[in-house]
Amino acid sequence: MGGGQKDFYSPSEIPIKQVYTPADLEEIAFNYLSNLGNPGTYPFVRGIDSQMYRANMWIMGQYAGYGSAEDSNKRYKQLIEQGATGFSIALDLPTQMGYDSDHPLASGEVGKVGVAIDSLKDMEILLDGIALNKVKQIRTTANAIGPIFIALFLAIAEKKGVSPTNFSVLIQNDVLKEYVARGTYIFPIKPAIKLCTDVIEYCSVNLPHWIPINFCGYHMRDAGATAVQEIAFTFANAITYIESALNRGLSIDEFAPNLASLLGVSPDLFEEVAKLRASRKIWAKLMKERFRAEKPESLAFRIFCYTSGSFLTAQQPLNNIIRVTLEALAAVLGGVQILATSSYDEAYATPSSEASTISLRTQQIIAYESGVTKTVDPLGGSYYLERLTHDIEKKVWEYIEKIDETGGAMRAIENRFFQNEIEESAYRYQKEVESKDKIIVGVNEFKANDFMKIETLKVNPDVEAKNVEKLKELKRSRDELEIGRGLNALKKAAAEGKNVIPATCNAIKAYATIGEICDTLKEVYGEY
Repeated sequence: MGGGQKDFYSPSEIPIKQVYTPADLEEIAFNYLSNLGNPGTYPFVRGIDSQMYRANMWIMGQYAGYGSAEDSNKRYKQLIEQGATGFSIALDLPTQMGYDSDHPLASGEVGKVGVAIDSLKDMEILLDGIALNKVKQIRTTANAIGPIFIALFLAIAEKKGVSPTNFSVLIQNDVLKEYVARGTYIFPIKPAIKLCTDVIEYCSVNLPHWIPINFCGYHMRDAGATAVQEIAFTFANAITYIESALNRGLSIDEFAPNLASLLGVSPDLFEEVAKLRASRKIWAKLMKERFRAEKPESLAFRIFCYTSGSFLTAQQPLNNIIRVTLEALAAVLGGVQILATSSYDEAYATPSSEASTISLRTQQIIAYESGVTKTVDPLGGSYYLERLTHDIEKKVWEYIEKIDETGGAMRAIENRFFQNEIEESAYRYQKEVESKDKIIVGVNEFKANDFMKIETLKVNPDVEAKNVEKLKELKRSRDELEIGRGLNALKKAAAEGKNVIPATCNAIKAYATIGEICDTLKEVYGEY
């Protein structure tokens, strides 16, 4: 731009022009049918079904869980009473990393960032009084322990006398992003992928309506990835899982219809809408041209969005309500199937009951008062949005090609390509904040003299001691011979390269703990 005017860029470093006209679409040979198509048809840019929210609203499910199973059970019931149609079970770090509450490394972390689950006994308490077949979907953060949580859900369904075909479960089960951005891994990369594939295989055969894996860009985004990097790295990881499942002998159309993703959303509204639209087009092309999928359901990319926690601030926390509203609006305008909204106090702690309710109300107001759900893809056709969608797609494909050239996602992660790219982006963002090239209201501009005090959730400090005592009681009351048989069978299945889920189910039903199951698998797979 001339005349000394400032240049503008999206957060993914895409140049933003002063104004967009039909010439910007002519420049990229834009064609309505090939670039967009109609909602519900290839390449699904405008949405994965023809009616979208006119027929069915997205699943409104909050991410919740803290303290003991009893504490979280109360929160889930409260959310359902307030109109939530699904919920995500947030697990504490020891559970995610395969440690029981009495493990030395769990000390001080039990129940802190999610609920502590040691065994089937805790799941019985966690879901007590909740009709599984009345909730549209239950999700969980199980990644390295994905097979164990499939077993827990199957066991709890059996206990409740509910067929697993009568409710839906989404298992996150994406361990690759743990090595990049999150750190809750247990096993070396190759056996970890094998366990993820066990879940995909088991669900494709036995639970075809469950979602066996949720390819996660969210955590890489929170670590500092741009919108382009988030999609590119998510799809590169997805390619690895898909190839692993195909190597098992599954056909692409057996399992692809139930694959999904978890993506973050920043307050940069237009880039986020464009990102979500571009991701559907890229996925459809990947499925059709690379994997030769034939079912339309295999080509339709289902998206679960969670408003990004990394954009929330401790300063002036009520401002986060506006940030979350912008992020949620972007997700809806981008056509997601599932949405969880952050709460204004998450920069401090696990959300309080009040904050969690406000974040749910944010979704409900967008759904029923804003008018944006009356038509499908209401921003479609905008010169700016369509050009931005194209530019994001182009940059994502460049990344995917580069990752392919390095040998795929696993090799790229081992060589720290993903990590280095994300760290560079995070550093650049932080420098922009410090130089005020990027304004964060209440942080580097428009500051307040008084530090706002808000009531935050306090996890009961007795949770750890109570969980440890509950664990001791469980071990005193169960059949240790049955536990031994179950764990030995699990070890044998793992050593022989079999799908471990059937053996895991038997061990879970005997009340083996998550820690015991993971320790058994470590004997075969080793520890990362």
